[in-house]
Amino acid sequence: MINRALISVYKKDNILEFSKFLIEKNVEIISTGGTYRYLKENGIPVTEVSEITKFKEMLDGRVKTLHPNIHGGILAVRDNAEHMRTIEENDIKPIDMVIVNLYPFFEEVKTDKSFEEKVEFIDIGGPTMLRSAAKSFKDVVVISDTDDYEKIKEEINESGDVSFETRKNLAGKVFNLCSAYDAAISEFLLNEEFPHYLNMSYEKMFDLRYGENPHQKAAYYVSTVQDGAMKDFKQLNGKELSFNNIRDMDIAWKIVNEFDEPACSAIKHSTPCGAAVGKTPFEVYQKAYECDPVSIFGGIVAVNKEVDEETAAEMAKIFLEIVIAPSYTEKALEILKGKKNLRVIEAKTGKVQDKLEYVKVDGGLLVQDVNKEMMKEFNIVTKKAPDETEIGDMILGMKVVKHVKSNAIVVVKDGMAKGIGTGETNRIWATMQALERAKDGSVLASDAFFPFRDCVDEAAKAGITAIIQPGGSMRDQESVDACNEHGISMVFTGIRHFKH
Repeated sequence: MINRALISVYKKDNILEFSKFLIEKNVEIISTGGTYRYLKENGIPVTEVSEITKFKEMLDGRVKTLHPNIHGGILAVRDNAEHMRTIEENDIKPIDMVIVNLYPFFEEVKTDKSFEEKVEFIDIGGPTMLRSAAKSFKDVVVISDTDDYEKIKEEINESGDVSFETRKNLAGKVFNLCSAYDAAISEFLLNEEFPHYLNMSYEKMFDLRYGENPHQKAAYYVSTVQDGAMKDFKQLNGKELSFNNIRDMDIAWKIVNEFDEPACSAIKHSTPCGAAVGKTPFEVYQKAYECDPVSIFGGIVAVNKEVDEETAAEMAKIFLEIVIAPSYTEKALEILKGKKNLRVIEAKTGKVQDKLEYVKVDGGLLVQDVNKEMMKEFNIVTKKAPDETEIGDMILGMKVVKHVKSNAIVVVKDGMAKGIGTGETNRIWATMQALERAKDGSVLASDAFFPFRDCVDEAAKAGITAIIQPGGSMRDQESVDACNEHGISMVFTGIRHFKH
């Protein structure tokens, strides 16, 4: 039975209605600070916590519930005779329900407030009461989520109490919340890229219909402390996003944000199938489409500039799953919304915000910093130097190849990816795949060094005039010699871009 409840909430949503319900059930309410005043002003009979502790709040409210009269009443095990005798001897009454939500550290840590101001939003008393009540869940109903008020009311109305399973679940929610809360604080305070304990604080944004395949369950979580394009986007049209949609959308958006000039990328099954730069969104979309008109069907397209009417009309000619851009003209949005299932996404965050990326393995997690470098050098190693146009295409090729699964080759011409070889188990296959698709490409970019000269020889047969690659092979000179034989320029960047 619930006879006494302690309420201390930052968010006051629906607390008046729930408090009135408790009063109707003859539950005594204890409260603190702002919550006490709020309840009192709204006619709720309530006892201030200082009357229970016999101690006034102190240190600007930092200390008010950290007292044996509170935690003794929460932690005492009701079927333990010694516990009950102890609290009775100390004139401590049991507390049967604890309703607490925390200072909004998740929200405040992302503001422009000073470091010292943010520290003040680290809740101490709240998590302590929640943890105490959650440990004592058999005897104490603990509520940390305002969405649970209705469920609790229903159970009490039906049976007069709250079931063991519900109590246990509510306690689990508390520890789930506290672990995320502490992880966010740890990330805020720690200045270590790879701390001894890896704590991540993510909140579920929504459930997904399914994962990669229909038989897999899935949900989408976002960071509580970091911003990012895949967190801060706004969906303007279309069906709900799927697991694969979000992953592909992320890759597409990352590619176009490698560039300052207008750029477009197309993704299919987590693999780039088109990429281009140019002067206008219309031009770059057309060029990205022409890279692979077959694969782009049913794909994800990203543009890093505002989509105008002309571009939208061109996009609307084929079936696309997603279009993502920083903005749309009114007419462009009207055209795209004409395709009711097309997911139209507005993404304001450009450059990559993530600092770390993770790969889950069975029983472990691989963690590395995000690949934000492009080149360490631009070292021309052949007799022939690339011209200005080739240099521009080389840079485009490297920015795209960075996001293509290894082994990766990208063939470029005139600011457009003409052929993409991806995910092959050896580099010559990736090279031949890209060249076969490219037909008239002129520049070839590789994510890693050439182990043999065979890639250069194949490139020469296809009319490639310039190659950019990291270098670093024991056989580098063979590739350089082959380029000199064929009249091809070659540049070493000094940095590899494996993506597995």
